[in-house]
Parts: sequence; C-alpha cells; structure tokens
Amino acid sequence: EAHRRGVHVEITDADGGFFRLSHGGRSVHCRESLSELTSSVAMSICDDKAVTRRMVGNAGLVLPKQMVAGEDRQALEAFLNEHGRIVVKPARGEQGRGVAVGLSTVEEAEAAIDNAKKVCDRVLVEACFEGEDLRLVIIDFKLVAAAVRRPPRVVGDGRRKVRGLIASLSRRRAAATGGESTIPVDAETERCLAAAGFGLDSVPAKGEEVVVRKTANLHTGGSIHDVTGIVHPRLVEAAVTAARAIDIPVVGIDFMVKDPNKPDYVFIEANERPGLANHEPRPTAERFLDLLFPLSG
Repeated sequence: EAHRRGVHVEITDADGGFFRLSHGGRSVHCRESLSELTSSVAMSICDDKAVTRRMVGNAGLVLPKQMVAGEDRQALEAFLNEHGRIVVKPARGEQGRGVAVGLSTVEEAEAAIDNAKKVCDRVLVEACFEGEDLRLVIIDFKLVAAAVRRPPRVVGDGRRKVRGLIASLSRRRAAATGGESTIPVDAETERCLAAAGFGLDSVPAKGEEVVVRKTANLHTGGSIHDVTGIVHPRLVEAAVTAARAIDIPVVGIDFMVKDPNKPDYVFIEANERPGLANHEPRPTAERFLDLLFPLSG
C-alpha cells in the first residue's frame, strides 16, 4: 500500500518487524502496526491489563468481575463459586501466552495461575463470559475491521489420534499465516481436551469436532472470521470510546460478546499492535497509511 502511494519504505529490522515510511518530508518509524504516533503513555496503559481495565471502566465500558490472584485459596474458591467458570491471565503479556479459559475447579485455577506467573508475576482472575471473542480494529478512532476469533478445533477421521490431528491443523495454520499461527501442545491443551473427554492419544470418531484450546488467539491456532458488516453499533461505539480513553490511534479492542450483531459485551483487553493483514480484504493498510500520511492517498 505504501509503494502504491509512492511512500518510501525502508526495512530497518526485518526480524523485529521494524520499518520506516517516508513521504513529503515526513518520516515515521513503525513496528508492524505500532508507530511513533502511539505515545509511550498509551503503550504503557495497554501493557498492563489492570491499568487498561481501570481506564476503560472509568470511560463507562462494561467489565467482567475480576480479582488479583494471591495466596488466599479461600478467596479464589469464593470467586470460583460465585462465577462458576473463570479466566486466568498474566497482567502483562501478549499473543495469548499464559492465558487459560473456562476453569471450573480450584485445582485447575491454581495450576493456571502458576503457569501464568511464568509470563508475569502478577496474575488476574476474571469471571468467564460465555460467547465469542470479538476483535475490533480501530484506526484514527474509527472502526476499520471487526472479526470473531474462534479457538482451534480438530475434526476426527476415525483413524488418527488427537495428537496427529493437532499437528496437521497446526501445519495448515502455520502455512496460512506465514508461521504466525501454531497450536502449542502443552498443559492447557491437555486440560481442554480432558474437559471434553479426550486425551492426546484418543481417536475421535469420523466427523467428531474437538476444541483443543479455549483461547481464540491467532498465535495459538485461533482462526479469524470477518463480521465488519454486521457488528452492532453499540459495540463499535464502546470500542471507539475505549480507544479515546487510552488515547491511542491504532488499537485492537477485544470484547467477549453473545453475538457480534447484538449489543451485549464485556471488555477484555486492548492490543497496541494489532495484526492488520489478518483482516484483509478490509482496508486496514489503507487506513493506516491515511493516518500516517493523510495527503498520500
């Protein structure tokens, strides 16, 4: 898109995703969709999920009930009893690392907290909101793309073990995303399989669908389904409000929703470096260049 507009592109660090765009005497250094237009303050707000939550909560967004994981087992048990199923996630981190969804026992929760602590010392525990994972990409405080992100699932053929089905799906997801999306076979995968009555060596019946992870993050094998044309206006309004509260020009706002065309939601987090290519053919690259170089279009 930059080349199409005559914007000069200089790759400054390919492995890290850094590049510099220059046009009309103006130069902007970027890391993927993160640019110099995003302030360090906005980035630090997104970096700490508890801070993000407070900022958007003060702006009126709907939040799930939450507590900070501590040493008090009784408090964790009481929270679990109140909400039935919970989510455990590190206060800092990205790409779905250390996140466990749909936990229903104290033992599962404690194991998930220990795992999340490998990513960040501070761990958050949230009430689980049943529904779909919705990502809204907001550029210059306008919606550019909305997509439901679904957890990875395999379909049995009556012959192969779950382990082999996961490996096959992981190869396909990696090929489709340039290596960005793969399915880890770890304790969280085994927990999700066990909850569905399967193990890695189980052989699902032909046509039987098995969800292998609860998180829908692209980096852990999730898939993306565009819903920009049907997303409810209240969800768009809430996402733009969140972006303005953080004062961030490019952001991925994540909600859990009952349905993308209904107004019910809870805020999950804000991502300061959302993947733009994942939402093609929505004009994410065009709007990004419009933001950086308004006269280049």
